[in-house]
Amino acid sequence: MRRDVRRVAILGGGITGLSAAFYLKRLAKERGREIDVVVLEKSGRLGGKVNTLRKNGFVIERGPDSFLGRKLPMLRLARELGLLDELTGTNPQATKTYLAMDGRLQPMPKGLNLGIPNDLGAFARNSVVSPRGKLRALDELRLPPKEDDADETVGGFLERRLGREMVERVAEPLLAGIHAGNLYRLGLKATFPQFAEMERKHGSVIRGMIEARKTAPAAGAKAAEARSAAVGGAKIPPTAFLTFRNGLSTLIEALEEKLREEGAEIRLGAEVAAIARTEERGRGSAEAASAPAAAYRLTLADGSTLEADDVLLTLPGYATAELLSPHVDVGALRIDYVSVANVVFAYDAKGFNHKLDGSGFLVPHGEGRTITASTWTSSKWGHTAPAGKRLIRCYVGHADDQSAVELSDEEMTAAVRRDIRELMGLTAEPEFVEITRLRRSMPQYPVGHADRVAAFRAELASRLPGVYATGAPFDGVGLPDCVQMAKEAAERMLADEA
Repeated sequence: MRRDVRRVAILGGGITGLSAAFYLKRLAKERGREIDVVVLEKSGRLGGKVNTLRKNGFVIERGPDSFLGRKLPMLRLARELGLLDELTGTNPQATKTYLAMDGRLQPMPKGLNLGIPNDLGAFARNSVVSPRGKLRALDELRLPPKEDDADETVGGFLERRLGREMVERVAEPLLAGIHAGNLYRLGLKATFPQFAEMERKHGSVIRGMIEARKTAPAAGAKAAEARSAAVGGAKIPPTAFLTFRNGLSTLIEALEEKLREEGAEIRLGAEVAAIARTEERGRGSAEAASAPAAAYRLTLADGSTLEADDVLLTLPGYATAELLSPHVDVGALRIDYVSVANVVFAYDAKGFNHKLDGSGFLVPHGEGRTITASTWTSSKWGHTAPAGKRLIRCYVGHADDQSAVELSDEEMTAAVRRDIRELMGLTAEPEFVEITRLRRSMPQYPVGHADRVAAFRAELASRLPGVYATGAPFDGVGLPDCVQMAKEAAERMLADEA
């Protein structure tokens, strides 16, 4: 390695780590600078939770299956990688979503947005919430707003504003599933800060949602304009969720190809066991030489070492905490992680006894089912199954009960099939079943998380200059969030070195 070129070690080869490596190389080149990048991935594959299986003509996601199209970082990255033509949207006919209630599937009640009433007439007609529950929810319009700005749990906020029944029957299946969490343990500011902002601005979260509905056309037009600008005017599907025709791993594969093409080093099976500070030296120009920079030695699990001028950790919070605990207070990273599993069934259309007239259904925890939700994948995403085939994905595990994740394959398959038989009436035999266990995969942001993360980052910058940490444990679990955090980390690292 040339010692006149700065080397950055990126720990983690998931979407955050690969995106950070991509932007480091891209931005350094744009600024006429040279930088060595090495990506160290513990496992034998890249992508982290992004993991597409292509089997028998099916496109099966074993992790996330899509991303929000209104979040522009993913669109910009797809454009930079030349992948815009690969984008595909949801089936416009599969708009109906169901809710499992009292042992059967009911259409998701209308007049709600994120579980908050935004059309009072439609809300009054919904059959999921009792008359008493509706009256309690509508009382929210005259409740005074919270006087202080202290963080609270999502469940506590919604119960305070809308009542317990709305939390249990509507909000919990809609919102908790995003994090596989318990709403009474998830911090509001780190998960749904828009709710607190509506209460502050409008004095009522319902009033805020109604106002958002009124301004939706103008906001939608503005968002469409921003999306068009992000993709250089290219035509992309207008649906809320997007993915790639050959699966989300398309993005990972393109990032790997581009990084190797640009000279980045990628090491698989490279687990970092320790990070040590080795020396102080000036960086960059003579003017910058007065500002010392730390150099670091990484010790890998196999005993080998690697020196780097800068280190970016894009690992789960518990893994980052283990590496940094000798140097800084890592309390902000010691958050809970929930284990989940995906069970995917592939069927032949012949003998398949359900019309799949929608995108799937959600299951409140109070229903006592093994599954928490089901996506009717081949109905929602037309590219995922060959002609004459059907594909269904079911989700297992949440913060209050992760035991089902550890069932044997046979036990899990039987339990999930029993749920879809009783809820959907589906008795068809699958052609094959794919089970993916994602242990400790869903970070649970507690009350006060954002403030603790800010304090952690400040201490890290002070005690270990040149060491950075980002990714899902910090500011969001969505794929566009991870890409945005990766780009911001790359920009920060280059700015600090200037």
